[in-house]
Amino acid sequence: MLGREEKISTGRLTSVQYAILVLFLVLGYGLWRLQVSQTNYYATQAENNRVRKVPILAPRGKIVDREGRIIVDNYPSFTALMMRDSARDMAGDAPLIAQGLHLKESEVRDKIRRFAGMPQYAPIYLKEDITPDELAFVESHRNELPELDTIMAHRRLYPRNGFLAHLVGYVGEVSEDMLSLPQWELYNPGDVVGKSGVELQYNQLLMGKNGSRQAVVNSKGKEIQQLGETPAEPGKPLKLTVDLDVQVAAEEALEGKNGAIVAMDPRTGEILAMVSRPTFDPNDFAVRISNAEWKDLVTDKAKPLLNKAIQAQLAPGSTFKILMSVAGWQENIAQTLNVHCNGGATFYGRRFGCWVKGGHGPVDLTKAIYQSCDVFFYTLAEKLGIGRIAKYASAFGLGQKTGIDLPQEVSGVMPSEEWKIRNYKQKWFAGETISVGIGQGAVAITPVQLMRAIAAISMDGKMVVPHVVNPAQMPPGLMEVGRLEEVKQIPVDVAGWNLITDAMGRVLLPEGTAQSAHIPGIDIAGKTGSAQTVSLALRAKHTKNDDFAQNGWFVGFTPRRNPEIIVVVLFEGGEHGKLAARLATQVIKAYVDKKRRQPNQLVERDSAQPSAAIQAKTATEMASLWAEPSSELGENGDQRLQAGRFSLNGNSAPAQVVNAAPGLETRVSGTPGADRRLERPRPEPAPMSGIRK
Repeated sequence: MLGREEKISTGRLTSVQYAILVLFLVLGYGLWRLQVSQTNYYATQAENNRVRKVPILAPRGKIVDREGRIIVDNYPSFTALMMRDSARDMAGDAPLIAQGLHLKESEVRDKIRRFAGMPQYAPIYLKEDITPDELAFVESHRNELPELDTIMAHRRLYPRNGFLAHLVGYVGEVSEDMLSLPQWELYNPGDVVGKSGVELQYNQLLMGKNGSRQAVVNSKGKEIQQLGETPAEPGKPLKLTVDLDVQVAAEEALEGKNGAIVAMDPRTGEILAMVSRPTFDPNDFAVRISNAEWKDLVTDKAKPLLNKAIQAQLAPGSTFKILMSVAGWQENIAQTLNVHCNGGATFYGRRFGCWVKGGHGPVDLTKAIYQSCDVFFYTLAEKLGIGRIAKYASAFGLGQKTGIDLPQEVSGVMPSEEWKIRNYKQKWFAGETISVGIGQGAVAITPVQLMRAIAAISMDGKMVVPHVVNPAQMPPGLMEVGRLEEVKQIPVDVAGWNLITDAMGRVLLPEGTAQSAHIPGIDIAGKTGSAQTVSLALRAKHTKNDDFAQNGWFVGFTPRRNPEIIVVVLFEGGEHGKLAARLATQVIKAYVDKKRRQPNQLVERDSAQPSAAIQAKTATEMASLWAEPSSELGENGDQRLQAGRFSLNGNSAPAQVVNAAPGLETRVSGTPGADRRLERPRPEPAPMSGIRK
């Protein structure tokens, strides 16, 4: 057996031959596929290897007010790009690039790493809004750094000093976290998108579509021929319902204070003005906000990024008594309810005090409204019970989002027995209802919720959806905006509606809680409110600490019948609702003055006959109320109270005509952008002293 030659079996040899044959067939098919079947595809791919696409960024649509006056515009700037289609060692060029563009070398390397997994045709946005010397660096280093390029971008130009900042919002580069969300999955790194306000809500409309230019590059990445370009499609302009004249008045009214002011047309739900303080400057976001600046904003205890108009959840205080009045009337309780207020009353073994220590004496519903008697509404709350109170408050939208077309609106809280069991696994105690009756306890609502509810009462039960963009102006099919036109009709007895709104009209007369806010010649109805932020016991220990001061509220509308405007004011730390009322009437007066300047657009006076008590007050007496503010404004030298004081003539006109938002006045002169090229917008001295952070 030794030395015998081993022979390969025929079966094994045949298997090897078939394997070789299959291999050659696969190789042959691959060659046929490359050279015949997909010739055009691979030819295009080869072409792309030598054709560079440089993006052309689409400018975002302008934002204007209801009359077409500019609120947000664009200015041209240049952005430095790093093209990734060359064979160069870009990481090796990082030191020189960082030096020329005034960046950190680590920042350049981090961006290269971040884009490593992206398609090669996607450029790296190295630096936005470059300076003239940085632009010169790129142009002078074309041969040494062929991967560098520049494109012109249209950067956002916002009003100065945070004017309308919370409503308009700001833009920023789409983040990696955002790209993982469904609504942003079609966007690319480097895209600038809306981050808050209407910039976010209507980003799809405002953004437009980017274009590109094609150029032939050699093996080193240097451009040698221009092939053509696909122009960008600019974003569509967005017209807001905001009236700049009313907005300016609201901004000036809240100068130097914290809180919010919102004005709305109660007939349609159109927002005429919205202010939240403190504010921020959206121009800081227009290019790229630094980590330090962002940290300062988000850690600021005053929360400047919070839109208090739709996000502050606070006790409404005595403004809630109007909801209580409607509930009491609809349940046939308030019509015959009469109490004697001696400064307080006892319920369930506990004494609840009235804000007037000496009491209001005999009180019916009318007097309870214009003098804001707590004892009356304590009694009404006891008779109604939390179930019926919650029923009517919920019907008027409290504890729910209003549906306003702004992002991040909160829902607030309207307590009930079910609410407490669901959230605290505890039963509701009858004594808790007493505090709810005057808008305290667990009640927490937003200014826009309160405004919508009182607007519905002023309109005899017609409740609309607040909105900052008119749905009729939106392109069909772009967004679902039908909900903004939704109208609910809440049953309100006509007799009760007349009595309650007439009583609200007396709030600004001498017998009311906001007499110093009265403006002769303007028929304003409203309700003041003061809301505790801490317990009375804790506040007594910190009488000189403004952090424990009560919040002042006011909600008012004009005219008293068929109103055209309603204004809500939250004056944080304002203590008294009458101070908030002065801010609100300043805004209302701006609206009325503007109407009176327009032919055939006067605000109609109420044709209904007022009560005998109101008729007894002459125009001279009314004027004297306004011309001579009471001495209590300067009581104890309280400068915070003085901040709410203003003096107006009922027939005066605003000192200036508003042509555009502050800082945007030059945009209507016909020279857009020339003053902002290669220059990051910075706040300039404001012509209006009342508009600032």
